[in-house]
Amino acid sequence: MSIGQRIDRSYGDLSPQEQRAADFILDHLGDLAIYSGTELAQRSGVSKATVSRLFRRLGFENAQEVREHARALRSSGVPVGGVVPGASADLAAHLVREVENLRRMLDSLPAGRLEQVATLLARARTVTIIGQRNGFPLALHLREQLAQGRGHVHVAPLPGQTVSEEIAELDARDAVVLFGFRRRAAGFGRMLDGIASRGVPIVLIADASARRYADGVTTWIECPIDSVSALDSYASAMSLVNVLASSALALRTRESRTRIATITTLYDRLGELDPS
Repeated sequence: MSIGQRIDRSYGDLSPQEQRAADFILDHLGDLAIYSGTELAQRSGVSKATVSRLFRRLGFENAQEVREHARALRSSGVPVGGVVPGASADLAAHLVREVENLRRMLDSLPAGRLEQVATLLARARTVTIIGQRNGFPLALHLREQLAQGRGHVHVAPLPGQTVSEEIAELDARDAVVLFGFRRRAAGFGRMLDGIASRGVPIVLIADASARRYADGVTTWIECPIDSVSALDSYASAMSLVNVLASSALALRTRESRTRIATITTLYDRLGELDPS
């Protein structure tokens, strides 16, 4: 359990001074990785002995173990605090990190990797896009962008269904794009293996925690999601979606133009878009 869960479970059994230190910890989870026991005691207004006693009650040997625990939580994607965007300095730090994530993603791409994926997305008989949890908005956005210029693009699984129904008819003529960012749903590896066993080309887009799956897919693209805030940032992945979809449509110039014209005509006929 995380330190926050441990505090919640035992809060009622803590002394008033221990509760005071626990309250400070809960309000500053993002800073635990840098605070010493002495600093926590000073900032929470209790004695160092109280902080040490609290740590032992929570199952930690000392402040160093707590700091390591906090670092492990954040690196696994658990929201444990961070800067609160608003101040100019905080927004500047946010911008720097976002740009760095995008640069790291682009620098990690071997020559021709984007072109390879774009060609697959343009030429495959069907494209099935799977994104669970935080990957779902990315999957939906990629589907919407690709669907502007080609048909037979699906997000899976459909509500109430499982992946098996969606991949039963896929083979080497099709393509699957799989978003697999950290804190993946249980069974991710089995799902990937099941798709690969049918000979379907797989594009895996994820952060570094999914590297162990890279050998089991056709193409692997790593997108850093580091953030100065409590939550991971998917800006680099969203940017990648734009590049891949645009590149795929450029490979189907005539087909894309015809489809876009048809869709635009239907927009007008059905009155689906705000004319302004």
